[in-house]
Amino acid sequence: MTDSTRPKKTMVVVTPSYRPDAELCRDLNASVMKYCSPDIEHHILVPNRDLNLFADMANERTKIIGVDSLLPKNIFRIPGANLWINLARPFPPLRGWIVQQLVKLGYVASLAADLALLIDSDIVFINPVTTDSYTHEGEAPLFRRRGGVTEDMQRHVIWHQVSHRLLGLEDPGPCPLPDYITCPCLWEPTMVSNLLEHIEITTGEHWATAIGRNLHFSEMMLYGVYAEHFHDQAEPLLTTDASQVHNYWDEVPLDQDGMKEFLSGVRGEHLAVMISARSNTPSEVRRQAFTEFHG
Repeated sequence: MTDSTRPKKTMVVVTPSYRPDAELCRDLNASVMKYCSPDIEHHILVPNRDLNLFADMANERTKIIGVDSLLPKNIFRIPGANLWINLARPFPPLRGWIVQQLVKLGYVASLAADLALLIDSDIVFINPVTTDSYTHEGEAPLFRRRGGVTEDMQRHVIWHQVSHRLLGLEDPGPCPLPDYITCPCLWEPTMVSNLLEHIEITTGEHWATAIGRNLHFSEMMLYGVYAEHFHDQAEPLLTTDASQVHNYWDEVPLDQDGMKEFLSGVRGEHLAVMISARSNTPSEVRRQAFTEFHG
Protein backbone atom coordinates (compact mmCIF):
# COMPACT_ATOMS: atom_id res chain seq x y z
CA MET A 1 0.00 0.00 0.00
CA THR A 2 1.44 3.37 -0.99
CA ASP A 3 1.32 6.54 1.11
CA SER A 4 -1.32 7.97 -1.24
CA THR A 5 -3.68 5.00 -0.78
CA ARG A 6 -3.03 4.30 2.91
CA PRO A 7 -5.85 5.59 5.16
CA LYS A 8 -4.74 8.75 6.96
CA LYS A 9 -4.22 8.34 10.68
CA THR A 10 -5.99 10.69 13.08
CA MET A 11 -4.10 12.08 16.07
CA VAL A 12 -5.00 13.99 19.23
CA VAL A 13 -2.50 15.81 21.44
CA VAL A 14 -3.34 15.02 25.10
CA THR A 15 -2.02 17.18 27.95
CA PRO A 16 -2.73 16.71 31.65
CA SER A 17 -2.30 20.07 33.38
CA TYR A 18 -3.31 22.07 36.45
CA ARG A 19 -3.31 25.55 37.93
CA PRO A 20 0.46 25.99 38.57
CA ASP A 21 1.21 25.09 34.93
CA ALA A 22 -1.59 27.11 33.34
CA GLU A 23 0.67 29.68 31.66
CA LEU A 24 3.00 26.97 30.37
CA CYS A 25 0.00 25.09 29.00
CA ARG A 26 -1.24 28.28 27.37
CA ASP A 27 2.04 28.56 25.44
CA LEU A 28 1.92 24.87 24.51
CA ASN A 29 -1.64 25.23 23.24
CA ALA A 30 -0.70 28.28 21.16
CA SER A 31 2.13 26.25 19.60
CA VAL A 32 -0.24 23.34 18.85
CA MET A 33 -2.60 25.74 17.10
CA LYS A 34 0.28 27.30 15.14
CA TYR A 35 2.44 24.33 14.20
CA CYS A 36 0.24 21.21 14.26
CA SER A 37 -1.79 20.47 11.16
CA PRO A 38 -5.45 21.62 11.36
CA ASP A 39 -6.73 18.06 11.71
CA ILE A 40 -4.89 17.62 15.05
CA GLU A 41 -6.88 18.53 18.17
CA HIS A 42 -5.52 19.41 21.61
CA HIS A 43 -7.30 17.89 24.61
CA ILE A 44 -6.29 19.40 27.96
CA LEU A 45 -7.22 17.42 31.08
CA VAL A 46 -7.46 19.51 34.26
CA PRO A 47 -8.96 19.21 37.75
CA ASN A 48 -12.57 20.39 37.75
CA ARG A 49 -11.66 23.17 40.19
CA ASP A 50 -9.29 24.61 37.52
CA LEU A 51 -11.71 24.52 34.58
CA ASN A 52 -12.42 28.25 34.67
CA LEU A 53 -8.73 29.07 34.53
CA PHE A 54 -8.28 27.09 31.31
CA ALA A 55 -11.67 27.85 29.75
CA ASP A 56 -10.45 30.65 27.47
CA MET A 57 -8.18 28.21 25.60
CA ALA A 58 -11.17 26.27 24.29
CA ASN A 59 -11.82 26.53 20.55
CA GLU A 60 -12.72 24.33 17.60
CA ARG A 61 -9.50 22.34 18.03
CA THR A 62 -9.01 22.61 21.79
CA LYS A 63 -11.10 20.78 24.37
CA ILE A 64 -10.80 21.47 28.10
CA ILE A 65 -11.92 18.43 30.07
CA GLY A 66 -12.45 18.07 33.81
CA VAL A 67 -10.74 14.96 35.15
CA ASP A 68 -13.36 14.26 37.81
CA SER A 69 -15.64 12.90 35.10
CA LEU A 70 -12.90 10.63 33.75
CA LEU A 71 -12.37 8.55 36.89
CA PRO A 72 -14.49 5.62 38.12
CA LYS A 73 -17.26 6.86 40.43
CA ASN A 74 -15.71 5.08 43.41
CA ILE A 75 -12.59 7.30 43.24
CA PHE A 76 -12.91 10.82 44.68
CA ARG A 77 -10.65 13.58 45.93
CA ILE A 78 -10.01 14.24 49.62
CA PRO A 79 -11.03 17.91 50.10
CA GLY A 80 -8.06 20.24 50.49
CA ALA A 81 -5.48 17.62 49.58
CA ASN A 82 -3.84 16.21 46.49
CA LEU A 83 -4.98 12.76 47.58
CA TRP A 84 -7.81 10.56 46.38
CA ILE A 85 -9.75 7.69 47.91
CA ASN A 86 -10.74 4.55 46.03
CA LEU A 87 -13.70 3.07 47.87
CA ALA A 88 -12.88 -0.32 46.36
CA ARG A 89 -9.53 -0.18 48.18
CA PRO A 90 -9.32 2.82 50.54
CA PHE A 91 -5.75 2.33 51.72
CA PRO A 92 -3.31 3.62 50.85
CA PRO A 93 -4.88 6.81 49.42
CA LEU A 94 -4.08 7.56 45.78
CA ARG A 95 -1.50 10.30 45.30
CA GLY A 96 -2.09 12.94 42.65
CA TRP A 97 0.74 11.59 40.49
CA ILE A 98 -0.89 8.14 40.37
CA VAL A 99 -4.35 9.61 39.68
CA GLN A 100 -2.95 11.66 36.78
CA GLN A 101 -1.66 8.46 35.22
CA LEU A 102 -5.02 6.72 35.70
CA VAL A 103 -6.70 9.66 33.99
CA LYS A 104 -4.33 9.48 31.02
CA LEU A 105 -4.83 5.75 30.58
CA GLY A 106 -8.61 5.91 30.88
CA TYR A 107 -8.98 8.95 28.65
CA VAL A 108 -6.75 7.71 25.86
CA ALA A 109 -8.51 4.33 25.91
CA SER A 110 -11.80 6.18 25.25
CA LEU A 111 -10.55 8.13 22.23
CA ALA A 112 -11.83 7.40 18.74
CA ALA A 113 -8.59 8.72 17.20
CA ASP A 114 -5.94 6.37 15.87
CA LEU A 115 -3.12 8.02 17.82
CA ALA A 116 -2.67 10.00 21.02
CA LEU A 117 0.41 12.15 21.54
CA LEU A 118 0.95 12.64 25.28
CA ILE A 119 2.74 15.90 25.93
CA ASP A 120 3.43 17.86 29.12
CA SER A 121 2.66 21.54 29.65
CA ASP A 122 6.31 22.63 29.66
CA ILE A 123 6.89 21.71 26.01
CA VAL A 124 6.25 23.94 23.00
CA PHE A 125 6.33 23.02 19.33
CA ILE A 126 8.73 25.02 17.18
CA ASN A 127 8.32 23.34 13.79
CA PRO A 128 5.41 22.04 11.69
CA VAL A 129 3.88 18.78 12.93
CA THR A 130 1.61 16.26 11.18
CA THR A 131 0.76 12.66 11.98
CA ASP A 132 3.61 11.69 9.64
CA SER A 133 6.01 13.43 12.04
CA TYR A 134 5.46 10.66 14.57
CA THR A 135 4.68 7.66 12.37
CA HIS A 136 6.62 5.55 9.91
CA GLU A 137 4.80 4.50 6.74
CA GLY A 138 1.55 5.06 8.58
CA GLU A 139 2.48 2.92 11.59
CA ALA A 140 3.04 4.11 15.15
CA PRO A 141 6.47 3.15 16.52
CA LEU A 142 6.97 2.31 20.18
CA PHE A 143 9.59 4.43 21.91
CA ARG A 144 12.18 2.00 23.27
CA ARG A 145 15.71 2.73 24.40
CA ARG A 146 17.49 -0.63 24.58
CA GLY A 147 19.36 -1.10 27.83
CA GLY A 148 18.18 2.32 29.01
CA VAL A 149 17.36 1.15 32.54
CA THR A 150 20.44 0.30 34.59
CA GLU A 151 20.87 -1.03 38.13
CA ASP A 152 21.29 2.43 39.63
CA MET A 153 17.82 3.46 38.33
CA GLN A 154 15.89 1.73 41.11
CA ARG A 155 12.62 3.61 40.54
CA HIS A 156 12.63 2.52 36.89
CA VAL A 157 13.37 -1.07 37.91
CA ILE A 158 10.36 -1.02 40.25
CA TRP A 159 8.21 0.38 37.43
CA HIS A 160 9.27 -2.57 35.29
CA GLN A 161 8.45 -5.05 38.05
CA VAL A 162 5.03 -3.52 38.71
CA SER A 163 4.18 -3.51 34.99
CA HIS A 164 5.14 -7.16 34.61
CA ARG A 165 3.08 -8.12 37.65
CA LEU A 166 0.00 -6.23 36.42
CA LEU A 167 0.25 -7.98 33.06
CA GLY A 168 0.76 -11.46 34.51
CA LEU A 169 4.34 -11.69 33.24
CA GLU A 170 7.38 -13.15 34.95
CA ASP A 171 9.83 -10.82 36.68
CA PRO A 172 11.71 -8.73 34.09
CA GLY A 173 15.06 -10.12 35.20
CA PRO A 174 18.37 -8.32 35.69
CA CYS A 175 19.39 -4.98 34.22
CA PRO A 176 19.91 -3.54 31.74
CA LEU A 177 16.25 -3.31 30.79
CA PRO A 178 14.54 -1.29 28.04
CA ASP A 179 13.33 2.22 28.81
CA TYR A 180 9.98 3.26 27.33
CA ILE A 181 9.68 6.70 28.95
CA THR A 182 9.75 9.75 26.71
CA CYS A 183 7.86 12.96 26.03
CA PRO A 184 6.05 13.47 23.76
CA CYS A 185 4.92 9.86 23.98
CA LEU A 186 2.89 8.25 21.20
CA TRP A 187 0.15 5.77 22.15
CA GLU A 188 -2.46 3.89 20.16
CA PRO A 189 -5.82 4.19 21.95
CA THR A 190 -6.92 0.72 20.82
CA MET A 191 -3.79 -0.75 22.40
CA VAL A 192 -4.42 1.15 25.64
CA SER A 193 -7.99 -0.20 25.72
CA ASN A 194 -6.72 -3.76 25.17
CA LEU A 195 -4.07 -3.21 27.84
CA LEU A 196 -6.60 -2.17 30.48
CA GLU A 197 -8.84 -5.13 29.61
CA HIS A 198 -5.81 -7.43 29.94
CA ILE A 199 -5.07 -6.08 33.44
CA GLU A 200 -8.65 -6.74 34.54
CA ILE A 201 -8.48 -10.32 33.27
CA THR A 202 -5.11 -10.90 34.89
CA THR A 203 -5.86 -9.32 38.29
CA GLY A 204 -9.61 -9.87 38.62
CA GLU A 205 -10.00 -6.20 39.57
CA HIS A 206 -11.02 -3.02 37.83
CA TRP A 207 -7.88 -1.76 36.12
CA ALA A 208 -7.83 1.51 38.12
CA THR A 209 -7.95 -0.40 41.41
CA ALA A 210 -5.27 -2.86 40.29
CA ILE A 211 -2.93 -0.05 39.26
CA GLY A 212 -3.80 2.28 42.14
CA ARG A 213 -2.76 -0.22 44.81
CA ASN A 214 0.87 0.40 43.77
CA LEU A 215 2.87 3.19 45.40
CA HIS A 216 5.23 3.33 42.42
CA PHE A 217 4.00 3.11 38.85
CA SER A 218 4.74 4.41 35.36
CA GLU A 219 2.04 4.41 32.72
CA MET A 220 4.65 4.70 29.93
CA MET A 221 6.55 1.72 31.25
CA LEU A 222 3.31 -0.28 31.44
CA TYR A 223 2.39 0.61 27.86
CA GLY A 224 5.87 -0.26 26.62
CA VAL A 225 5.99 -3.62 28.39
CA TYR A 226 2.53 -4.49 27.07
CA ALA A 227 3.41 -3.51 23.50
CA GLU A 228 6.68 -5.44 23.72
CA HIS A 229 5.12 -8.67 24.93
CA PHE A 230 1.64 -8.65 23.39
CA HIS A 231 2.05 -7.11 19.94
CA ASP A 232 1.08 -9.16 16.91
CA GLN A 233 3.92 -11.67 16.81
CA ALA A 234 3.39 -12.13 13.07
CA GLU A 235 4.78 -8.64 12.54
CA PRO A 236 8.07 -7.19 13.83
CA LEU A 237 7.66 -4.57 16.54
CA LEU A 238 8.29 -1.12 15.10
CA THR A 239 10.38 0.93 17.55
CA THR A 240 12.26 4.22 17.73
CA ASP A 241 14.63 5.88 20.17
CA ALA A 242 14.33 9.37 18.66
CA SER A 243 12.72 12.02 20.88
CA GLN A 244 12.72 14.99 18.45
CA VAL A 245 12.80 17.36 21.46
CA HIS A 246 15.56 19.68 22.68
CA ASN A 247 15.44 19.48 26.50
CA TYR A 248 16.47 21.62 29.45
CA TRP A 249 16.21 19.56 32.65
CA ASP A 250 18.13 21.68 35.17
CA GLU A 251 16.13 23.05 38.10
CA VAL A 252 17.77 26.47 37.65
CA PRO A 253 15.88 29.38 36.02
CA LEU A 254 17.09 30.52 32.62
CA ASP A 255 17.59 34.23 32.00
CA GLN A 256 17.52 35.80 28.54
CA ASP A 257 21.15 34.92 27.81
CA GLY A 258 20.63 31.41 29.09
CA MET A 259 17.56 30.98 26.88
CA LYS A 260 19.49 32.15 23.82
CA GLU A 261 22.29 29.71 24.59
CA PHE A 262 19.81 26.88 25.10
CA LEU A 263 17.93 27.62 21.88
CA SER A 264 21.21 27.73 19.95
CA GLY A 265 21.28 23.97 20.45
CA VAL A 266 18.09 23.42 18.43
CA ARG A 267 18.72 21.20 15.42
CA GLY A 268 16.72 20.44 12.29
CA GLU A 269 15.28 17.22 13.70
CA HIS A 270 13.80 18.98 16.73
CA LEU A 271 10.05 19.52 16.51
CA ALA A 272 9.73 20.91 20.03
CA VAL A 273 11.66 22.20 23.01
CA MET A 274 11.15 21.42 26.68
CA ILE A 275 12.18 23.77 29.48
CA SER A 276 11.35 21.96 32.70
CA ALA A 277 8.62 23.55 34.77
CA ARG A 278 10.87 22.84 37.76
CA SER A 279 13.40 25.32 36.42
CA ASN A 280 10.93 28.14 37.26
CA THR A 281 12.06 30.04 34.18
CA PRO A 282 9.83 33.16 34.01
CA SER A 283 7.09 33.06 31.36
CA GLU A 284 8.13 36.45 29.97
CA VAL A 285 11.69 35.20 29.44
CA ARG A 286 10.44 32.09 27.63
CA ARG A 287 8.01 34.01 25.44
CA GLN A 288 10.47 36.73 24.44
CA ALA A 289 13.11 34.16 23.57
CA PHE A 290 10.70 32.12 21.44
CA THR A 291 9.52 35.27 19.66
CA GLU A 292 13.12 36.23 18.83
CA PHE A 293 13.95 32.63 17.87
CA HIS A 294 11.17 32.58 15.27
CA GLY A 295 11.80 36.15 14.17
